[in-house]
Amino acid sequence: MILALFVVYGDAVAQTAAAPEGSVYRRPLGHDPITLDPARISDVYSRSVAHQIFDGLAQFDQTLTVMPALAEFWRASRDGLVWTFTLRKGVKFHHGREMTSDDVVFSLTRLVDPRIKSPAGDLFSAVKGVDEYRSGKATQVSGFTVIDRYQVQVTLHHAPAPFVSFVAVGAAKILPRDVAESQGEAFGQRPIGTGPFRFVGWEHGKEVRLAANPEYFGGAPRLARLVYRIFPGERFDAVNEEFERGQLEDSPLPPRMTAPEYRRIVTDPRHVYVKRSLFSLRFYGFNTRMKPLDDRRVRQAINHAIDRAGINESVYLGRTVLARGILPPGTPGYNPNLVGYAYDPARARDLLAQAGYPGGRGLPVITIWSSVKDDRLVTEHDLIRRALESIGVRVEISYLTDWPAFSKMLPEGKMPMFLYAWFGDAPDPDNFLSMLFHSRSARNFTGYSNLAVDALLDEARRPGDPLQRADLYRRAEKLIVDDAPILPFWHYTYERRFQPYVKNVEVSGLGDPYIPLRKVWFDRR
Repeated sequence: MILALFVVYGDAVAQTAAAPEGSVYRRPLGHDPITLDPARISDVYSRSVAHQIFDGLAQFDQTLTVMPALAEFWRASRDGLVWTFTLRKGVKFHHGREMTSDDVVFSLTRLVDPRIKSPAGDLFSAVKGVDEYRSGKATQVSGFTVIDRYQVQVTLHHAPAPFVSFVAVGAAKILPRDVAESQGEAFGQRPIGTGPFRFVGWEHGKEVRLAANPEYFGGAPRLARLVYRIFPGERFDAVNEEFERGQLEDSPLPPRMTAPEYRRIVTDPRHVYVKRSLFSLRFYGFNTRMKPLDDRRVRQAINHAIDRAGINESVYLGRTVLARGILPPGTPGYNPNLVGYAYDPARARDLLAQAGYPGGRGLPVITIWSSVKDDRLVTEHDLIRRALESIGVRVEISYLTDWPAFSKMLPEGKMPMFLYAWFGDAPDPDNFLSMLFHSRSARNFTGYSNLAVDALLDEARRPGDPLQRADLYRRAEKLIVDDAPILPFWHYTYERRFQPYVKNVEVSGLGDPYIPLRKVWFDRR
């Protein structure tokens, strides 16, 4: 397993020639995007496309170092509370107008606008004036200031982390104010950014088409076009068939493989195989507001009843990193001593009895919802069903492979259990713990609420020693794991095959949506 910070393959020599007319990169998407408006995006499918259309003030490079993007440079006050960004001059949106400070303030304000409901809004809650703006007491955020046409200042009332890392996340892209204001929600269907590729068309359920932006400030892409082919319900068997036929430039690995088949595929000299660990967490969420899952002993029992290691080995060939807690390895504050829940059916039965359900008597049937249905997952769910039935818990599985519909149900709190995956926007513990478990977070789909956890997470966001901050996050994670609002399964590893002529692919720990495709070119010799 590759556990390096980043993976790059191909010739990394700079290429400056214009994109050949026929260089069309075809990528698979497991679901239709919901929207291409960066502030509204909450899924990897939408982010994969939008990341190529838009730029932020800063960006993460392949080592997850924050680098300049639309901001040519920045400076921070000594206490980390005032940040001044100087913009590149002459950067144009795809419709021809120059990007200015007014667009930046407009775009950042949208992230905390309660009408937008951006999943990234909490990352910017430390900006001065956000609370007043959200409550309607102010018509603008006082902490976002236009100094002149090419300078923007951001003032914070506390600094949870270096603020520049927040403006590098996928949601914090810069939009043209005139177009975004006039189009409203429709902007997400016909997006305009400053990025290396411009939006061309979208046939829902079929494909999204982008074309190279020859005036991109970082240099014209070497690819002429990007075509995202949509395979609703993550039909990876169909994806791999298309890849084998040469109809896609890259593909995840086939979902169902024996160990010999897996070894054959990853060593196949006809394709390039890339693997690395990701800042991610795949888990089953419990609706903590719904009986009987409002009792943490029931949630703990379910955690103990399932042999996650066995499922990983028998169904997924051990290709993932088992999660003992929430934070993935490599995250600041990661606790290698966190034990989590061992496979212990006897302990599970005892916890159910303590909760008043000896042998499962009195428990209603619990429905597990999933947005994906493939052979491996059906097998996984069958193993989970049998494991839970052995302790007296009856479950049924409900598949809703329409991702927009599934995503809409999550905040409604109607699903007793749900399968979900979180991919970090930034390599920071706050992006996992606060985003998923703070009681006021819009991404807290479990309804979990613990005042002690909230207090620790709030304290960790204040200025302080990095080691003390890491300790606060470890303590919060321990409390969350003890309360068991989720059943953590694993941290994903990035595994993908590329056609041999695809060159200069950079994969960081943020995964597939953040690959800078503007750097990729084809060499068919």
